[in-house]
Amino acid sequence: MPARADGPRPASRGRAFGTSVLKRMFDLTIAVLLAAVFSPCLLLLPFLIRMKLGSPVLFWQQRPGLNGIPFQMVKFRTMTDERGEDGELLPDGKRLTRFGRALRSSSLDELPELWNVLRGEMSLVGPRPLLMEYLPLYSPEQSRRHRVRPGITGWAQINGRNAISWEQKLRLDVWYVDHCSPWLDLNILARTVRNVLRCSDISAAGDATMPKFTGSPEAQG
Repeated sequence: MPARADGPRPASRGRAFGTSVLKRMFDLTIAVLLAAVFSPCLLLLPFLIRMKLGSPVLFWQQRPGLNGIPFQMVKFRTMTDERGEDGELLPDGKRLTRFGRALRSSSLDELPELWNVLRGEMSLVGPRPLLMEYLPLYSPEQSRRHRVRPGITGWAQINGRNAISWEQKLRLDVWYVDHCSPWLDLNILARTVRNVLRCSDISAAGDATMPKFTGSPEAQG
């Protein structure tokens, strides 16, 4: 059904909610509750990570946030610093230990991102913040994923996560930007819990996590 001429288009409503005070208050409330519920994990995991993977316990990396503005995203470390004879880090698959895989499959490695949510750099729900080096590779349509705050979980994460192609994932991200609402966010959070319990779609076929994004045909054409 086409949008009414006398009202905002769904895309406008979605973006408006994506940066609204309501969404921000929702994020703060749930983030504080989650930090309290998972406080035993937040206290115990640093000791386990240091024992099994070494220091530092936290992994900090610059990622693009709202409107592509960089911020420092923080996660629990899941890989070793093992290097080859040339001094370069080994591929992810060789540095990702059984313990690291367990952290990722349970999504416990994402818990420190609650700090980014509290700081207003991320939302609970939104397109996942990817690498800064991907920014020039997006098509104009794909770049619209940055019109809302990035999220700990998102529409793409509950519809395939790392088991779908980059084109599919970015298309789902843009769909969320155009349609986000309180009810959609609640639906995504509920389905995220279900997927975490099932350990669904943690990695792409043939890769430890997800292959690098090298651009899509629509961006290169």
